[in-house]
Amino acid sequence: MRFRKRVLLYLVPAFVIYSAFMLIPLLMSMRVALYEYTGIGDMTFIGLDNFQRLLFESPYADRFINAITNTLEFFLYTMVFQNVTALLLALALTRGLKLTGLFRTIIFIPVTISILMIGFIWTLILNPNIGVLNQFLEVIGLEAWATAWLGNEATALPTVAVVNAWQYTGLMVMLFIAGIQSIPEDRFEAARLDGAKGWNIFRHIIFPAIIPIVGIVTIMTLMGVFNQFDLIYAMVGSTGGPNYAVDLLGTLFYRTAFGGVGGQVPQMGLGAAIATMTFFYDLYVCHRHALY
Repeated sequence: MRFRKRVLLYLVPAFVIYSAFMLIPLLMSMRVALYEYTGIGDMTFIGLDNFQRLLFESPYADRFINAITNTLEFFLYTMVFQNVTALLLALALTRGLKLTGLFRTIIFIPVTISILMIGFIWTLILNPNIGVLNQFLEVIGLEAWATAWLGNEATALPTVAVVNAWQYTGLMVMLFIAGIQSIPEDRFEAARLDGAKGWNIFRHIIFPAIIPIVGIVTIMTLMGVFNQFDLIYAMVGSTGGPNYAVDLLGTLFYRTAFGGVGGQVPQMGLGAAIATMTFFYDLYVCHRHALY
């Protein structure tokens, strides 16, 4: 009993702090989702009408479905550009090559840079008039590929996804390296004695051992994408790019709750409904991952 009381004594301060700064604000925001509220004046109770608008009424439903679609596409692009690249780099950096420590440091540097700085630098690189990327394409004879990367509906979303992947690939590389280095060396020696090489070693030894890491990386990527806002805001603004081509759930929430360009009236209740639905989705993902 004394042990339990001591445990509770240590847990109570943490629970109070968590409740004050996380739990209570979360519940209050969910409460706002049941009201029509502009942020100023009285709140009008409308029940589940905000959720009905998001799911069934145009143009709210159109914007919401578009944001969900873009978010899922952004996730798929990130999985390919970021995590597949990270796994290949991790495999290369665990082969005992020279200067491995230096390469790890270089790969991890973008993770430490401010997202706003990342957005600003890449916006300059991708500028259709003065950007280094288009100039480089012209120098190597691929001027036909030069385009307004952030101004073209077809290229805006994958371009921002590549930038996002470039920043966080280093973090995923470290996770994969940790998983690969945790595999006992005798497994590799036994496989080599049996004549296994390259792909067979990866398929039968490395990949089965790092499946938990793959799951963690996937969950981290999915939750990061569903909460993505700052990079989108830094590169294309809160409008979500050309014709909402890069409008994710984060930018839709911001524009809806706090108002956007052109005098859009803030709709705190509708924005809270978007945040609530995103929260419950994240909670579902975490629950499934915990069961996994």
